[in-house]
Parts: sequence; C-alpha cells; structure tokens
Amino acid sequence: MNIRKTTLSDLPTVMNIYAHARKFMAEHGNPSQWGPRNWPPEELIRKDIDKGCSYVCVDDEGVVVGAFFFDRGKEIDPCYLDITEGDWIGDDTYGVVHRIASDGSRKGVGSFCVEWAFGQCGHLRMDTHGDNYVMQNMLKKLGFVRCGTIYVEEDDAPRLAFEKLA
Repeated sequence: MNIRKTTLSDLPTVMNIYAHARKFMAEHGNPSQWGPRNWPPEELIRKDIDKGCSYVCVDDEGVVVGAFFFDRGKEIDPCYLDITEGDWIGDDTYGVVHRIASDGSRKGVGSFCVEWAFGQCGHLRMDTHGDNYVMQNMLKKLGFVRCGTIYVEEDDAPRLAFEKLA
C-alpha cells in the first residue's frame, strides 16, 4: 500500500469510502459519531484537498482503499487546546489524523495510514467517539495512550483523546 495526496478526481471514491465507514460504524455500535450528520460533508473534503491535507491509501493495484486528513504543526487543532480529565503528554509540534476511513476491502488500512502519519512527524494526536471501540482498540494496539477528553465543533459528544510520541 501507498499514501498520496487526494486529488479532486478521487472525490467520488473518497465520499463512497466515508459512506461505507458510516454504515460500518453503525453496524459496530457507533451510529452517532458520523451517521446523523452524514459526516464528513463533501465541502469539507474539498477544503482538505485544497489545503493539501487530504490523503488516500492506495493498494498495490492502484485502487483507493482508504482516506484521511493529516496535518502537523504547533497547536494546529483548536479542539485540542482544551483537554479535560487529563493532559497531553508532549507540547511540541505534533501531527493530527482525522476522518480516517477505509472501504472495507482489505484489513489493516487504518493502521497503515496511522503508522504512515506517525512516521511523518513522530508525535501524533487523534481522537474518537466513546462508542468507536474499533478505533480505540486500533489506537491502543498501535501504542497510543489515552490522555483525556476533548470536544469537537460538530456535536456535543465528548471525544476520547489519544497521543503517541516517538
């Protein structure tokens, strides 16, 4: 598998991946994280592409099988500035991964994408809904530590905050 920046021509495939992810989450006990708002909206993915922060995972045959947002910097995610019930481990430049999803055609896409992002910066923060046990288990398996709780702009549900440092 390989990672590359998303292009506008990838947009229909990426939106299908997100539709699959919403269905998968609902079937695995997490219907409220993305489902009620049909998250993420196409307009947001277009903005991510324009900013150069949208990435796709491509299998060995050149088929797009996953999608995610990745950026890095200092205090790049305003939602991460206020953490409750704990603290971040590091306070230097970090990367964030959001909106990670796969089309379900092969195992390990999520882990591959997260490990790629971690390899870009060596300090990664992520968050997930409390009902997203699949993501929580993956993050723990990849060596992330739960640091506390953050809140996102999209809804009122708290998100579990995770971090990993090299």
